[in-house]
Amino acid sequence: MQKLINKIVCGDCIELLGKVKEPFADLIFADPPFNIGYQYDHYQDKLKKDKYIAWTKDWMTVCRKVLKPHGSLYIAIGDDYAANVKLIADELGLVMRNWIIWHYTFGQQTKEKFARSHTHIFYFVKDKKNFTFNDYAVRVPSDRQLIYNDKRAHSKGKMPNDVWDQYSRVCGTFKEREGWHPCQMPENLLARIIAVSSRPGDVVLDPFNGSGTTTAVACQLGRKYVGIDISKNYAANARKRIAELKHRKISINSSDRLDAAELLELKRLYVDIGIDYRRILDSKKLLGVFTRQFAVRMNNGKPYSEEIVAASLMDLDN
Repeated sequence: MQKLINKIVCGDCIELLGKVKEPFADLIFADPPFNIGYQYDHYQDKLKKDKYIAWTKDWMTVCRKVLKPHGSLYIAIGDDYAANVKLIADELGLVMRNWIIWHYTFGQQTKEKFARSHTHIFYFVKDKKNFTFNDYAVRVPSDRQLIYNDKRAHSKGKMPNDVWDQYSRVCGTFKEREGWHPCQMPENLLARIIAVSSRPGDVVLDPFNGSGTTTAVACQLGRKYVGIDISKNYAANARKRIAELKHRKISINSSDRLDAAELLELKRLYVDIGIDYRRILDSKKLLGVFTRQFAVRMNNGKPYSEEIVAASLMDLDN
């Protein structure tokens, strides 16, 4: 099993994971082909319905097998087979904690029905009483804090709901877009999942690694990772993406700037809150709330000044 840790390998996830004897994954994020006719590198995403459902059960079965007793499994899927995924999960004894809707602004345009602008994300665990859920890593300021100055507000913010509408699809013009893959999950969306359902040093598995976003974010957040993809081209490019991250030169000793992990968290919090950085910088109250929430997210006991946070927010826009 150690041969797979911190590796992106080319192969069939069912075959590779089927050979693993002991559970190793603390968290699995799976974004399989949706069976809607998409053309990938060398895979035509169009199976007969019964074959696709049988294949889905096969890969979900091996994922459950390699998931540790306290582990979590997230599955992104479209409308056509969401119900089947839930039924298979029930058969496998997985416990659903949330049925998340990822709503995005750039939906697929249609002529004869309402435009589709969402993806389902299932959140399952093996054991309903034993799982990792770092609530501090995803809390956001409430309206009581941001608007009403209500003393009843929870000092650590509120939990987000199960409709995620702050993460746009990664379009071709976006800076984070990898041009060699047709589908790509937003880094901030994956960062939310990895931050809340794993701890530093845990192993994060993506059985359909694709553009490599899961493994890239896991690496940035101090997790170990395993990526599997059937395409040699996608696997090779995902490895390059990881290599570039590891060689990125960012100072971590400067007293007036945040380090790489802190900057990633700052960006994620900024997106989650959804308030323009200029409004935050222009308001002493908002900057104070943002800084305190950032400290909650980091959960490291380190004090963060409003000045450093403000400077780093300005850097994000540049």
